[in-house]
Amino acid sequence: MTEPVREVTPDVDAGAVLAGAQFIDAFRVEIGTTPVNAREACTRMVLHGPRWIDALIRLRNILVTPFGLKTSGEGAPAPGGLIGLFPVLSETPERLVAGFDDSHLDFRIVVNVAGDTTLRHVTLTTLVRTNNLLGRTYLALITPFHKLVARSMMGRIVEPAR
Repeated sequence: MTEPVREVTPDVDAGAVLAGAQFIDAFRVEIGTTPVNAREACTRMVLHGPRWIDALIRLRNILVTPFGLKTSGEGAPAPGGLIGLFPVLSETPERLVAGFDDSHLDFRIVVNVAGDTTLRHVTLTTLVRTNNLLGRTYLALITPFHKLVARSMMGRIVEPAR
């Protein structure tokens, strides 16, 4: 990796991506000349992330099942198919939007690839809109983990798992 992942000011039109979002953050990593588009960056993050994240997601799915929360976006509208558990809602080579709506909260991830051929970067933006007390509680509980997970997943864009 040419530079560590860093938190940046989100630079997306939140109203167009997820109107009413109450949570938004963004992380960026410089990728130098690595040839990657938004789908490839998202695939490397989601499908080639650290194994401990897979274990954390399995634990999350076990814990939320009694509450009727979704464990994936399977069955949600996905014009661009699924990447892991994320339905792809829209896509260009430079930008991919994925996510789904649930009873407790709605979320989107936006993966942007920008820059010229000599200095490119990938930005991951997460937006969340809570729908009820369960959603607000869930968001409060996962926010500290979210930042760690986002940073770790982004590290795989330049150096995918072998």
